[in-house]
Amino acid sequence: MGKRLSIALALLATAGLVQASASPWAKIETATPGPPRVIGKVSYGCISGAEALPETGVGYVSIRRHRNRFYGHPETLKLVQGLGEELAKRRQDRKLMIGDLSQPRGGLMSSMHRSHQNGVDVDVWFTLTESVEHAKKLAPEGNDPPSMLQADKRLTSQHWGEDQLFLLKTAAENPQVERIFINPGIKLAVCASQGPDAPWLQKLRPWHGHDAHFHVRLKCPEGSPDCEQQAPLPPGSGCGAELASWFKPKPAVKPTKEAEKPPAKPVKPAPPPIPPQCRPVLAQGTDAKLAEQRADFLSTH
Repeated sequence: MGKRLSIALALLATAGLVQASASPWAKIETATPGPPRVIGKVSYGCISGAEALPETGVGYVSIRRHRNRFYGHPETLKLVQGLGEELAKRRQDRKLMIGDLSQPRGGLMSSMHRSHQNGVDVDVWFTLTESVEHAKKLAPEGNDPPSMLQADKRLTSQHWGEDQLFLLKTAAENPQVERIFINPGIKLAVCASQGPDAPWLQKLRPWHGHDAHFHVRLKCPEGSPDCEQQAPLPPGSGCGAELASWFKPKPAVKPTKEAEKPPAKPVKPAPPPIPPQCRPVLAQGTDAKLAEQRADFLSTH
């Protein structure tokens, strides 16, 4: 992850600090028993019956396990394992590096993400690794793998290649995948190389950051009636005007006397309450101190 993404993530983490520090979700170390059930939205939800992704498997390595963010719906784990298996068929000497999924019961994390709350999100690093030990050297906490973009926002041949394109295409063609977030510069290059009519490009959604990893989001899985699906994707590949809008320079604003006054700080709306179905998911457990924190949290949400 480049310097710009590091700064952006730090700002995002700071913006969510007040709410995150009041949330006990990040302190829960175990999933709830029972069948898997995705609840609510990716940014306001939770997961019951989550499963843990093994640290390593065919073609992949799960990194930064100390964060305890390697839980998800079985379909999410199936996606990771399937992507690893496809890479292994292509290259036996390299493995995927898998970043954050969700916490044991989902919910708001203490840093980095606003989404990843209901078990259907996963981060996949573009840089490949040789082994678990090699992955720890490539991606220690606080030092991310390199960006796929140069300073001029163009793809760098030093890090980007056919393997990275293969991973994106394979993930996008999975019918369970709803969308994939990548940097606008990466989508621009992929549109140019694949042609604007390639149907799988529709799932590639431009978003700031995401130049060293891509973020995969699955559809609401079967058996999760309380999962809230995102709005449908716009028609087309998204390689035209929609993508071009990310590169338009901001119009210059001529300062006026009124503009010289510091603008009033906008009032940030309070986050919506957690879905009622998440309350029993959070409440389960016997730790007395954590139970008290949960009670305080639930009384105000």
